[in-house]
Amino acid sequence: MNPQVVLEEEETEGSWMLSWLASCLMVIGGALPYVPQYQEIQRSSNTEGFSTRVCLVLLIANILRIFFWIGKQFEFTLLLQSVVMILTMFAMLHLCCFVQNSNRVSTKQHRLTDLDLHYFWKWNAFEDYLLFCFGLSVLCAVVTIILLDSAVFVEMLGSLAVMFEAMLGLPQLMQNFQNRSTKGMSVKMVLLWMAGDVFKTSYFLINQSPSQFWVCGSVQILIDMAILLQVLFYSQDSRIKLG
Repeated sequence: MNPQVVLEEEETEGSWMLSWLASCLMVIGGALPYVPQYQEIQRSSNTEGFSTRVCLVLLIANILRIFFWIGKQFEFTLLLQSVVMILTMFAMLHLCCFVQNSNRVSTKQHRLTDLDLHYFWKWNAFEDYLLFCFGLSVLCAVVTIILLDSAVFVEMLGSLAVMFEAMLGLPQLMQNFQNRSTKGMSVKMVLLWMAGDVFKTSYFLINQSPSQFWVCGSVQILIDMAILLQVLFYSQDSRIKLG
């Protein structure tokens, strides 16, 4: 066999393997940052340091992305990533509900059916979060079926999906600011956010994904940096007070 042909085949196989590994990392990589935060909540039996609104933002973003895929078939890898991320957020919410109910002193239950905006996304029952996401999915499905032939609507859907995803770290940033502390928040989670955002933004650019995706990734990197600055600032502030 021609050595040149063998070399080209090996290069093609090597490229395919790298592409496959990158795709696998894209699918599961987004969920990995929540492993240390999950472990931190289990260890401390306290959820105050983690903003569950991070879960809200990611659930909305990934539900919208799935319907965006229906209108504009981009990489299947990104569709699988959305499914994995939704399951991960449900796992985080399930743990938070369990811990909060275990620590709760009052017998008062806050439910979705109360329709009290003051307690929106602060429900005690995990089933309420599932019901909210189911209702959102049904609403998106109906609107998508009606407007699927509209290119403007499809692009708007994609823009909304990445806009929500770009705001991923914002609830955590705001909660840290309100608490004047990053205690209870896993710094490993934020570092993994940063690493993942840099990786996926590069992936989007290399694979020429829709522009909404790499713009989203760039905004996320900036928010990650802001949260890491909070870690430094509040840790120094604590040392000054202790001194």
